[in-house]
Amino acid sequence: MKKKIAILGSTSSIGKSLLNIIKKDKKNFKIELLTANTNYKDLIAQAIKFNVQNIIITDPVSFKKTKLACKNKKINIFQNFEKLKKILPKRVDYVMSAISGIGGLLPTHKIINRTKLIAIANKEAIVCGWPLIKKELKRNKTKFIPVDSEHFSIFSLLNDTNKREVEKIYITASGGPFINLPKSQFKKIKLSAALKHPNWRMGKKITIDSATLMNKVFEVIEAKNIFDIEYDKISILTHPKSYLHTIIKFKNGLSKFLIHEPDMTIPIYNSLYFEKRKNIKSNSLDFKILNNLNLHRVKKNKFPLVKLLDKLPKYPSLFETALITINDFLVHKFLDRKINFHDLTKLINKISNLKEFQKFKRIKPRNIKQIYNLRDYVHLKLNALGI
Repeated sequence: MKKKIAILGSTSSIGKSLLNIIKKDKKNFKIELLTANTNYKDLIAQAIKFNVQNIIITDPVSFKKTKLACKNKKINIFQNFEKLKKILPKRVDYVMSAISGIGGLLPTHKIINRTKLIAIANKEAIVCGWPLIKKELKRNKTKFIPVDSEHFSIFSLLNDTNKREVEKIYITASGGPFINLPKSQFKKIKLSAALKHPNWRMGKKITIDSATLMNKVFEVIEAKNIFDIEYDKISILTHPKSYLHTIIKFKNGLSKFLIHEPDMTIPIYNSLYFEKRKNIKSNSLDFKILNNLNLHRVKKNKFPLVKLLDKLPKYPSLFETALITINDFLVHKFLDRKINFHDLTKLINKISNLKEFQKFKRIKPRNIKQIYNLRDYVHLKLNALGI
């Protein structure tokens, strides 16, 4: 019997990687739903190629263009996620949530009761709305797999180990393009240089987050949420080759580490075939890298955003939503060349420490509407600052 799946954000890099995997094993899969925001041309092409009858395109203009382009095609086109029960009357076997940004929280949350297993690559959903997602997973007995390479590695190594047996978790950061650049040169960093990640090919926004190490701040929050591990048990190590993804030190004296090529295909593939293991062709071990892992603690004077971890509340709060919104806003200012790289990190630290936003550390997220309202509120406040 074919495995029924849905892909949220199928035109993203994660979505495309998953489709490339499925393409080589089409006889074993039936795609029930594909979604995108604005990239309707790719979405239509994917639907035709994989014979998908249901697509969601959320941008209003792109939705109209999709309707027009598909008027003679047997494809059901929807603009939002309100009719998921109609689209997926029975629970599918697997969902990949690969929508980027905080906008991915609502669809991720809504589709949990329509699937037996969900793989989540949407960082913002886990950072901002984990208590809501966790509750929904439990209520619907839906299995969950994190797809970020670091969190999939932790997930694989723990393998249902009791968290009390964990002494320390280390996640690695490549350090981006500026790992070897002297701090004195940071004021001269150009946008083109910040977009040249040495190991990964990602979207512009996440590439900048990698250059500032803000992505690692969010990944530590994710790890704390997913694995229910205290912040002081999670550390970041720089590792320029992105070959080693995590180390876990256990209280029994043993340590485990997980390595794989810097290729998201590997965690995606293993999430797809999680319940029925299937081999993947991969490169031989690179002993040259293993003989020189070049692991170091993060230089906080060089990457000051990592200091934000020292001030985060112990339990999920609305501050994480404020922090993500502040970072998104300022990264896009940098991408638009309105601020420089030095100002980017300086302003994220400065603005997130304002009392206006610090107060949200005391408030727990209750629902998705509250999270989205806060995102809009923070945007208004940031626009008022005139940056």
